Amino acid sequence: MRVSDLFIYPLKSARGIAIPSATIDAFGLIGDRRAMLVDPSGHFITQRELQDLARIDIQPGPSHLRLKMEGKADIIVPPPHPENRMEVDVWKSVVNASVADDETNKALSAWLGREVKLVFFDSFAKRIANPEWAGAETPVTFTDGYQILITTTGSLKALNADLAAHGEGSVGMERFRPNIVIDCDEDWPEDRWAAIEIGGIRLDLVKPCARCIMTTQDQKTGSRDVPNPIPAMGRVRMSADRRVPGPLFGWNAVPRGEGSVKIGDNVTVIEERPQGWAFKRR
Repeated sequence: MRVSDLFIYPLKSARGIAIPSATIDAFGLIGDRRAMLVDPSGHFITQRELQDLARIDIQPGPSHLRLKMEGKADIIVPPPHPENRMEVDVWKSVVNASVADDETNKALSAWLGREVKLVFFDSFAKRIANPEWAGAETPVTFTDGYQILITTTGSLKALNADLAAHGEGSVGMERFRPNIVIDCDEDWPEDRWAAIEIGGIRLDLVKPCARCIMTTQDQKTGSRDVPNPIPAMGRVRMSADRRVPGPLFGWNAVPRGEGSVKIGDNVTVIEERPQGWAFKRR
């Protein structure tokens, strides 16, 4: 098995960036979900409630960020002042984040038709993954909960086979917003992987990823008038374990080392969970 694709999402819930290689540290892939939009109260905003986030491209630069949206003038974002900060929430976590300048926030609010602020996970921000799954003191940025999301091509093929059998079209891997995509022929092998190794880095697969309405949205336009993978996941991937309810696709992983990975790297399974994961059967 090999790594077939790598992605980072510098702005949470905006468009992803395909990359040929990545550096991994304790937080996950460098550059992944280091920025986020929040409402005036500091509550995080995603495509779940603001579909237009799928239309935003982010281009990281040496010092400034460039935000792009079709039909809009680019926004050049200078580095935030480290003392300009606010408390923001991501699910059950509260993070002290740095805040973009007023001009950037006004421009983004005009783009999206509502008041928003752009915040950053800088060197002063702190957040820890759920220790019940990830172990003690594993740091995360603005991800939904864990450091790295892993998917496999074999599992996407199996999901699309069920969609096709029911005349429901097909979906691409971008719907699931993975960081690391592994090329393999088998259906759902990741359910048995407790740990894998890529580029000398151990990655513990700690928790399957429950999927939401974002998987039903086109990741370039935000439209929901596209094939919907939720019914197929309900048929073949509905969790029977109450700790992680709902339809599952992909696994959350925690890096246990630092280094680099690249497309084409070999993937080795170094520890398995023979029991896999429990699913409801129809």
